[in-house]
Amino acid sequence: MKRLVLVLLLLCAGLQYRLWWGEGSLPDLWALKDSIQQQRQLNERLEHRNNLLEAEVDDLKQGMAAIEERARSELGMIREGETYYLLLEPEKQP
Repeated sequence: MKRLVLVLLLLCAGLQYRLWWGEGSLPDLWALKDSIQQQRQLNERLEHRNNLLEAEVDDLKQGMAAIEERARSELGMIREGETYYLLLEPEKQP
């Protein structure tokens, strides 16, 4: 009887070892779940960025307003017949 109890205890200890420290243990599972959650958050951020870029591409394909806005803001371009004014801030006296 004592041998049977000893064998069962050893079997239980072996299973507990695998559960807590072996390959595919609970800590490994928890780390994997955390990794999956982080990857999902990254995917959501990237999907949002892609949607914004896709909307910008569609806007650029369909109309001249977006192209004109970019030319004005990024390249400093003006239309023919417009007057460009450069406002300078006054110099600060020490």
